[in-house]
Amino acid sequence: MTRFAAPRTLHATLVRAATQYPVVTLTGPRQSGKTTLCRMAFPEHAYVSLEPLDTREFAAQDPRGFLAQFAGGVILDEAQRAPALFSYLQETVDRDPRKGRFIVSGSENLTLAGAVSQSLAGRTAMLVLLPFSLEERAVLPSRPNLLDEALFTGGYPRPLVEGIPHERWLQDYFTTYVQRDVRQLARIGDLDTFSRFVRACAGRTAQELNLSQLGGDVGVSHNTARAWLGVLEASYLVFRIPAWHRNIKKQIIKQPKLHFCDTGLACALLGIRHHEQLATHPLRGAIFESFVASELRKWHLHRGHPADLHHYRESRGSEVDLLIPGHPRGQLIECKSGQTMQAEFLRHLESFSDEQWEKRLVYGGEQPQTRGGVKIVPWSAMADAGCFGASS
Repeated sequence: MTRFAAPRTLHATLVRAATQYPVVTLTGPRQSGKTTLCRMAFPEHAYVSLEPLDTREFAAQDPRGFLAQFAGGVILDEAQRAPALFSYLQETVDRDPRKGRFIVSGSENLTLAGAVSQSLAGRTAMLVLLPFSLEERAVLPSRPNLLDEALFTGGYPRPLVEGIPHERWLQDYFTTYVQRDVRQLARIGDLDTFSRFVRACAGRTAQELNLSQLGGDVGVSHNTARAWLGVLEASYLVFRIPAWHRNIKKQIIKQPKLHFCDTGLACALLGIRHHEQLATHPLRGAIFESFVASELRKWHLHRGHPADLHHYRESRGSEVDLLIPGHPRGQLIECKSGQTMQAEFLRHLESFSDEQWEKRLVYGGEQPQTRGGVKIVPWSAMADAGCFGASS
């Protein structure tokens, strides 16, 4: 049995995809539980990691011989380390297109996605595993009882399952990421400046993205900031949600919003060392908004659905934190970290009179209610699989 045995929402989707495609490709951040999930879902498959140099050399020097070992099926882990193998994988599955024979897992989306798109288009399902969602954490002994605990600890499996102090593990995770993955993903010579850039991004979570300002704050150009942000996205540390608009009128501000994928990591980068610090932290509201956005993203991706998230803002002031068009009705979602429900929380949602939208407000309190057609959802209710009312 592999290390993290907690059930994952993606499990059923992963198994189903293996009955439909000869190859299933699973990506996601390091330490999100990909290896464990693959080995739990496909216990009869052989397992090989392409991280060790000798294994990688075998795959590179004799790819046909390497793949011929696994007639009964194989999990190829850290597949981004041997991108040339994918051309031979295409040849193999075209010759023998049995479903679910190859399960490909990798921690970096840039190289892996490029290799897959060139060689395996139409032959593979593409799935993403992110750290534990609140729904998945609900079955763990370490499930959070307080909102600030949930924001502070985040969802990476290892500290939650093994009891490692979160702040220490997350700092080590980031240090390892900078020293290892950044060197592999991009030839960044000044790692100290890059580290400051990532911390600056953490300070802008849930804010509209201004690359020139972000780069200027750490002393790099707009183009460098854009490239570095691409590295963070490829590593699943951050994601952007675009602005939504009904048309192309100029009053719509079209900058995307930046969100950290894991609020625990964002807190670690911001120097927050205990969940009690969040109570008075100036970015608590922004961290909460990123928490809700990330939970929505996990809800969709862990069911194999596209995470079609947007935000909305007009220059005249009307704005909504999160918008999901056509769900089957569109959803408008506001995020308020306060524990006490206030009428002011509903102001932006009430400005939308169009019946095509289902309106929800996720807040830091505990009491569900409905006001003026707005469904008010406690933060902890996001652990409910049907919280957002979409069919799985």
